[in-house]
This record gives sequence, C-alpha cells and structure tokens, in this order.
Amino acid sequence: MNRLPIVGVMGAGAHAHEQLAVPLGRRLARLGVHLLTGGGTGVMTSVSRAFAEVEDRAGVVIGVLPLAVEDGGPAAGGDYPNPWVEVPIRTHLGKLGADLSSRNHVNILTSDVVVALPGSVGTASEVELSLEYGRPIILFGDLARTDALPPHVATAATVDEVIDFVRRSLPAFLAATLPAP
Repeated sequence: MNRLPIVGVMGAGAHAHEQLAVPLGRRLARLGVHLLTGGGTGVMTSVSRAFAEVEDRAGVVIGVLPLAVEDGGPAAGGDYPNPWVEVPIRTHLGKLGADLSSRNHVNILTSDVVVALPGSVGTASEVELSLEYGRPIILFGDLARTDALPPHVATAATVDEVIDFVRRSLPAFLAATLPAP
C-alpha cells in the first residue's frame, strides 16, 4: 500500500480567502494527496470543502483540532471540526503560537509540504515552524508577508505555481506515486 503525501494548508480562521483556497483545494484533491488543516473556519473550511467536493479523489481531509473546554469537559469547540473534516485529530493542545502547547507543531510535523495562505498570528507561527522543522513551504497570496522571511522561502501568485512547488517538494518515493499533470 502506498502512503499518500500530506499537504498542509495553513491560513486565516477569520477569513475564507475563497479566491485562493477553493481552486487550491480542488487542484490538491486531483493531485492525489491528503489535505491537512487546523479543522476550523475561514481558509480551513474553504480549502476543505473544495477538496472534499472533488469526486474520485484519493485523499481525505484531515483536521488537527485544538482543545477547548465546554460544559465541564474537553471538546474541540463550536467551530471545530468544520463539516468537511473526514479525519478529526483531537488534541489536548491550544490553537495558536509556536510554544510547545500549540497544535501548530502537529500541523507542520505531519505535513510533507506546507502551503501558507494569508492569515494572522497562527499562520505566521506555522510559517516559522515550517522553517524550524525544515518542511518545504510556499506562501500563496499576500506576498508582502515575505519581507521578514529568509529569501529562500518560496512564493506563488497562482495555483499552478503552488502545485508545481508541491510536486517538486515531495520526497522522491512519494512523488513517484502522483499522477502526471
């Protein structure tokens, strides 16, 4: 059995950025990979929905969920998981940041490649963690964010550029299992 690569898509929970997330989700589903997000709203919902709606896709939608305490017991909270998450990973970890109590470590370490859409503090920490853990990362949209990043961080203005980066970045044994473009 071949393991499908996991592409992590990170981005804003407060904004859907559908013009970026929807075409990206569809293309990733056709690429034959699993999709991993933080399982919440905004970009996470947009890319998950677009991915899940592609018929005959090989991969699943994975959501790494933060802990929230509601009604006296642990739960993911009202916004988690979004309705498109097929494999929820429930954690005891928090939502944001790069500290060790954040689920962002799990998001990045589980992803073979990371795509960062526009976001805020949480997305910025996932970009930092991608660099720290040596995960291939590409920033898609809002390229003004690159000012504070090392010059080798890849950027993309189009979905085609993102997909090309994902293909090039996957380890050879995984890339061999992907269908031709």
